[in-house]
Amino acid sequence: MTSRNWVHLFVTTLVVGAVTTAVVGFIVRWSEFQQLLSDFNILEFLSILVWLMGIGLIFSILSQMGFFAYLTIHRFGLGIFKSLWNAVQMLLIAFVLFDLVYLRYDVFAEKGESVLPYIGLAAIVLVAGIIVAMLKVRQTNKEAFIPALFFMVVVTVIEWVPILRVNEQSWVYLMLFPLLVCNAYQLMVLHKLNQKSIEERKALEKKRTTNKKAQKKPSNA
Repeated sequence: MTSRNWVHLFVTTLVVGAVTTAVVGFIVRWSEFQQLLSDFNILEFLSILVWLMGIGLIFSILSQMGFFAYLTIHRFGLGIFKSLWNAVQMLLIAFVLFDLVYLRYDVFAEKGESVLPYIGLAAIVLVAGIIVAMLKVRQTNKEAFIPALFFMVVVTVIEWVPILRVNEQSWVYLMLFPLLVCNAYQLMVLHKLNQKSIEERKALEKKRTTNKKAQKKPSNA
C-alpha cells in the first residue's frame, strides 16, 4: 500500500470511529441527551458530543493497531502453519467465543443470573463477523472468509478487553459497536486500496520509463 493510501485509510477510519461512537453514545445515553435538549442546554449537549467523538478516535486507533497487528500475525501464521492456518484460526475463534461467555459469566454473574445475556453478547460479535466475512468473500474470493471472520471475532474481542474487564454495560456497548464498524470498514476497504496502490505504482513506473526514453532520444539540434 502506498503512503498516500495508508494515510487515507488512517484518516477515514478515524472519522468512522468518531461518528459511530457519537451515534452509539447518543443511543446508549439517550435519557441524558433528551434531558439536555428539553432544557435547551445546547452547549453542554455539544460538549458531550465532542467528548464522545474524542473517545471514538481512541477506539479507532485501537482498531487500527489491531488491524495491522493481525496482518503481521496472518503472514506469520501462513508461514508457520501453512495449510493448517485456517483450522488454527477456527479453533481460536471457538476458544475466544467460549471464553467470552464462560469467563465473563464466571466472574461477573450474580447468583441465579441467566447466562443468556452473556451468550447474546458473544452472538452479536459472531453474527457481525459472519456478515462481514460473507461480504468480503463476495468482493474478493472464498479463501477470505475464515481470515475475515477471525479478525472480526478474535481481534475485536482482544481490542475490547479493557472494557470487558470493567463490565460497565453502557461502556461495553459503547466500545463494541465502534470497534466492529471500524474493523469491518478497514477489512472491506483494504483490497480496494491495495489494488489502487498497484495501479498507482504501475502508472508511476510507466511515467518513469517514458521519461527515460525521452531523455535517450537524440536532440534535433
